[in-house]
Amino acid sequence: MSVVTLSQLQFAATGMFHWIFVPLTLGLSIMTAWMETKYVTTGDETWLRMTKFWGKLFLINFALGVVTGITMEFQFGMNWSEYSRYVGDIFGAPLAIEATLAFFLESVFIGVWIFGWNKISKKAHLVTIWLASVATNVSALIILLANAWMQKPVGYVIRNNRAEMNDFLAVLTNDYGWIKFIHTLLSGYALAAFVIMGVSAWHLLRKNENDFFVRSFRMAAVWAFVATLGVAVTGDMHAVEIAEHQPTKFAAMESQWETRRGVGMSLLLIPDVARECNNVDMFCIPNMLSILAFHDATGEIKGLKEFPKELRPPVLPTFLSFRAMTGLGMFMLLTSLAGIVLSRRQKFVEYRAFLTLMVCAIPAPYLAEQLGWVVAELGRQPWIVYGVLKTADAVSKSITTTQVILSLIGFTVLYGMLGAIDIFLLVKYAKKGPDKDVSSIINVQGRA
Repeated sequence: MSVVTLSQLQFAATGMFHWIFVPLTLGLSIMTAWMETKYVTTGDETWLRMTKFWGKLFLINFALGVVTGITMEFQFGMNWSEYSRYVGDIFGAPLAIEATLAFFLESVFIGVWIFGWNKISKKAHLVTIWLASVATNVSALIILLANAWMQKPVGYVIRNNRAEMNDFLAVLTNDYGWIKFIHTLLSGYALAAFVIMGVSAWHLLRKNENDFFVRSFRMAAVWAFVATLGVAVTGDMHAVEIAEHQPTKFAAMESQWETRRGVGMSLLLIPDVARECNNVDMFCIPNMLSILAFHDATGEIKGLKEFPKELRPPVLPTFLSFRAMTGLGMFMLLTSLAGIVLSRRQKFVEYRAFLTLMVCAIPAPYLAEQLGWVVAELGRQPWIVYGVLKTADAVSKSITTTQVILSLIGFTVLYGMLGAIDIFLLVKYAKKGPDKDVSSIINVQGRA
């Protein structure tokens, strides 16, 4: 393999592994803050126990997520120095802001939240988790705006053989980035909700703390349904952006080879990349693809044949990832809706088949998230900055194949160990269940 391909694999491996932690952190930070808000406003001890229990899982996930994220930034200088040289004036700014502002704030306030249970009043303690969760989500916004510039570059000029920023506001208000941010944020909320539902279902199957976990499940089911519905809506908005600004990606997502107007969407497709056609094309919904792309039944979809082969993304993995992601999204929407309905019934704990399904459904949003990033990043190829800089021109010139192979093996082993630790700790404390007694916290915060 070439240095370019190996560097792509390395960044993909570290990026996808890091993204295992990010969405759960985004979702659990807000949901934990919501639980503590319910405790402070109602005085109900169960909400405090929920805050402590789910907050513990949030902290485990957050700690390991930080470790895995740091190495990704080093790769820009080591594996992708030509990219950093060419666009560092633009891409470096949001990374610096994220590290010095958002990450600093979330780390400080999470620290106060962890160690402040018996030292500050409950209202002050509530403020710390909200500030930490807001900072966590702002951190995601800044990173996604940086990524959005790679997808839809704005606010720059080419000067001295490099891209230089000439409009920071344009970068900050990039509509591609804001849609991506909301889409990603909601998917994180949905993932966290599915984790809560899955863990709650595991305990309910064992009739452990029924009241506690039924309440957790009910709350999470609503979050999951609303968030998943929001993901679908923002996904539709995102598709419009992709069709307009990245027509090759959109064509690959839908395996559309010919340029046509009023294009229908086939529910069953099997692409044949070699022959540049679809071997199977069945169950077509008339004009639907044009409607999804431009909200216009007569909209023109540019086919892959419109572009040179060297400028097309890998069609089959992009197409399959998009279809699988969409299918998982539909599954999540239906199961969360069923969870809302069934969890309101008196005999909810007796629906053992459904509870078992929800335990098994925990990986579904994780897989959907990963597939979404495959579509976003693989579908952008062969560009690292769409229409501006090709991936092959962005790799470092001084590194060798051996160096990348060794670092890839090292990262794989190290991250595999971290992943095992994370799973072990999450499973251990999820199975342990909530603390039985939180009276000491209530007494201290009450006096404060």
